[in-house]
Amino acid sequence: MREEVKRFCSSACRLSSSSSSSCSSNSTRLLWVLVPLILVSGLLSNFGPTLPALHFLSASSPANETASSRGGGMVVVGGGGEEKKAISDELPLLNRSSSPPVSVREVLDFQVQQPSNGTEDEDVDLEFLTASGPAASPAPGADSEAVNGTLDLQLGKRRRKEITNLDKVEAGLQQARLAIKEAKYGNQTLEDSDYVPAGPMYWNAGAFHRSYREMEKQFKVFVYEEGEPPVFHNGPCKSIYSMEGNFIHRMEIDPQFRTRDPEKAHVFFLPFSVAMLVQFVYIRDSHDFGPIRRTVTDYVDRVAEKYPYWNRSLGADHFMLACHDWGPETSFSVPLLGKNSIRALCNANTSERFNPVKDVSFPEINLRTGTTNGFIGGPSPSKRSILAFFAGGVHGPIRPVLLNHWENKKDPDIRVHQYLPKGISYYDMMRQSKFCLCPSGYEVASPRVVEAIYAGCVPVLISDHYVPPFSDVLNWKSFSVEVPVGEIPNLKRILEGISSRQYIRMQRRVLQVRKHFEVNSPPRRYDVFHMILHSIWLRRLNVRIQGGEFAITR
Repeated sequence: MREEVKRFCSSACRLSSSSSSSCSSNSTRLLWVLVPLILVSGLLSNFGPTLPALHFLSASSPANETASSRGGGMVVVGGGGEEKKAISDELPLLNRSSSPPVSVREVLDFQVQQPSNGTEDEDVDLEFLTASGPAASPAPGADSEAVNGTLDLQLGKRRRKEITNLDKVEAGLQQARLAIKEAKYGNQTLEDSDYVPAGPMYWNAGAFHRSYREMEKQFKVFVYEEGEPPVFHNGPCKSIYSMEGNFIHRMEIDPQFRTRDPEKAHVFFLPFSVAMLVQFVYIRDSHDFGPIRRTVTDYVDRVAEKYPYWNRSLGADHFMLACHDWGPETSFSVPLLGKNSIRALCNANTSERFNPVKDVSFPEINLRTGTTNGFIGGPSPSKRSILAFFAGGVHGPIRPVLLNHWENKKDPDIRVHQYLPKGISYYDMMRQSKFCLCPSGYEVASPRVVEAIYAGCVPVLISDHYVPPFSDVLNWKSFSVEVPVGEIPNLKRILEGISSRQYIRMQRRVLQVRKHFEVNSPPRRYDVFHMILHSIWLRRLNVRIQGGEFAITR
């Protein structure tokens, strides 16, 4: 290279009128100028493209400033009344309305975010911030700390990053993501003394088993202690809304999953009961939802002002749980709660903005006595003489259609009643039936789904826009029948079209998945309490939080 420069200089000198001595002097000076420039140019081409991709954009970054100027920003709840710009709608928020609908099966289909150079260093190794690039001089007047950080990046030095508790939490979640991904493709086998999921009832039994074991190993929930009973830290443990109080009570006394150190928590539980809000805050027959809305808003404001965790994630690692019909409406009292937070709901209605990617559908269980004693069990398929059975009140748009077509048909195979004749037991009728009809009422959820499973009766789901419980891991089509509302007149033909062999398979699978819907005191592995937690765990795996920013990973 040096010889080429000399030849260039000699040619330039011959064309000029300068003397040979001055030409030689100029050649030397030009050589010392050109060589460093050429070397720097080579360094730029070699190292420039290897700068790491940034997976998280802060609210103050230029990209976000541009997005905010377009009206994409939101205001964070709480924080001492100080307004902060949140991640704009142009970034991958959990439930962007512009995103295409995602199948519930995709919740287990984790795709780990990859840096631009195709390695996994940035995702797995959280202890070091590694980057390289060309050397450059600091700009005049630049902040010394920023200059030092820039030089570290440009000189390609591995600079030790201060490890925070959040980094440790996210590192554990990343390990779980990778383990589940391995199990999904059958690369892992785990022994389990209690239960090993298997069969077509699961979308991917291996991935579910690994995910469940990872949950047991590390999942921690922080329960906010603010708020007073009966609206907070309390809920009904009997009746149709029993799962609200049951879960709140169990979560608060659970020795395995609850942590009292918020720095170790993966998720944060907002322990208010919608059923109790309706009973004690709502003014009966007032048609005024304002008191409930203000109560929830004040509560979120309170925890956001006292703790940094709500504003850190914009609520994405917080969850609420409600079995009352008004659960979805209550969640929208705080925009970020409805938009970003994990909402565990019995009323899992996609037409009311239920989002299976971030929200959890859990079963409505009517614990009439507070326990399941006497409700679980039933005869074998050969002793079930009734093809299909339903009894229930007329409310909502679907049940009138069902009763209109089948109540007075006097068909011995299809027993549909608004009121059961005296002396006939509702649960005995379920135990004598092959299929139990589960039409939606005013809302999509129905306790008959779990009642059918308890009785060993194959549930027939008749609803619109309903996401069945635990659909992230359970393949409902393998152990239940879905009948569109428009096909109610053809109900008998549909059920009779299921062969005896197929029915026996479905009934056997109902008995196998029943453990996931049982309420136990104390809870047992894989029961309904743990399945609710597991669904929340899965949604947390879909969120990555770093330094006050979050992104979805699917």
